[in-house]
Amino acid sequence: MKELIRIYIDSYRGLSRPAWMLALVMLVNRTGAMVLPFLSIYMTQALGFTIQEVGTVLACFGLGAVTGSWLGGWLTDRFGNFWVQTLSLLLSVPLFLVIPQFTSVEAVSIAIYVLSVVTESFRPANSVSVARYARPENITRAFSLNRMAINLGFSIGPALGGFLASISYHWIFYGNALGASIATLTFILFFYKRKGTVRTKQAEPIPASSQAPKSPYRDWLFLLFSLLCCIYAICFFQLLSTMPLFYQKGHFLNEQQIGIILGFSGLIVVIFEMLLVHIAERRLNYASSIFWGTALCAVSFALLPLPTGYWILYASIFMLSISEILAMPFMASVAVKRASKQNQGAYMGLNALAFSTAHVFSPFLGTRIADNYGFNVLWWGTATVLVGVAIGLYFVVRKM
Repeated sequence: MKELIRIYIDSYRGLSRPAWMLALVMLVNRTGAMVLPFLSIYMTQALGFTIQEVGTVLACFGLGAVTGSWLGGWLTDRFGNFWVQTLSLLLSVPLFLVIPQFTSVEAVSIAIYVLSVVTESFRPANSVSVARYARPENITRAFSLNRMAINLGFSIGPALGGFLASISYHWIFYGNALGASIATLTFILFFYKRKGTVRTKQAEPIPASSQAPKSPYRDWLFLLFSLLCCIYAICFFQLLSTMPLFYQKGHFLNEQQIGIILGFSGLIVVIFEMLLVHIAERRLNYASSIFWGTALCAVSFALLPLPTGYWILYASIFMLSISEILAMPFMASVAVKRASKQNQGAYMGLNALAFSTAHVFSPFLGTRIADNYGFNVLWWGTATVLVGVAIGLYFVVRKM
């Protein structure tokens, strides 16, 4: 027990102060992130949309995420990560406030697309910040700390969002605006004119020639890796689209109960992420960690069709949370280590683009499969696809 406690404490040591502050900004921002987990329920319950119309609107969120990820990476390489993150946070505030005024499928789709472009441009800039402010030996743990903060916010946000949604769905949008406002102020006060961690020449990736660094869009092995990450994310992001509908329609849960389950997911990541990543860094290589993370994602979806009652939902989401811990931080680290300093924004932008593209296909495919063939077909199919993705990622990452 003492050894386990020592390892847990060691997993937090050596992280820079800016890395902790980036995590604090993410915590505040994501604590206010109440909209996305309840967006599908909001549209069916408050606006009267069909399941397929919900999928269309959420696909527009994904299209905005694709645009925002590319734009965020492009802007980061030209204007710096500070200004991209600041503008993204700042512009999101009025957008959250006006969205409840739209009620038609077309208007909500456009509003959600614009919101997604703004909010998702934050991702590649933030990833570059994490890499720039982290010590070279702690990059993966710095990403894990940032993700732990996201998930701590995600554990608080849905639980709070479930309570607010039971009063009025409009309040979840106002809560998101408040969280983004506080995060903006915190970020500006700490990071304005702050320089990143100084790297030695030996720590910098060295381009293969004196020419401009290779574009990630011509790095075929990284493109294949990104495609597999995208398919993994298409499956994983059912958590944000079809799973809340499954909880409501398949198990007849109310908003507060759904918020508690989603909050449980974030809490698991908060408790175990730094510890498991610390152990995985010592005992597993990138390929093995990503493989087991993806395989556990398959197990989590395979559990959902089992007719064993309410507890299976918690068992499934526990597996899904462990999957996230073992896979996603190492996927980000692969992208960082594959890039040079001159094109980190482009590589992280493509990495974010893979996950953003999943936001398009995940709700669009998931809602249509569930509506036409039932939720059980969706869960079994998702599990089968993930088994193939796990094997593919293992061999691609090993080759990289």
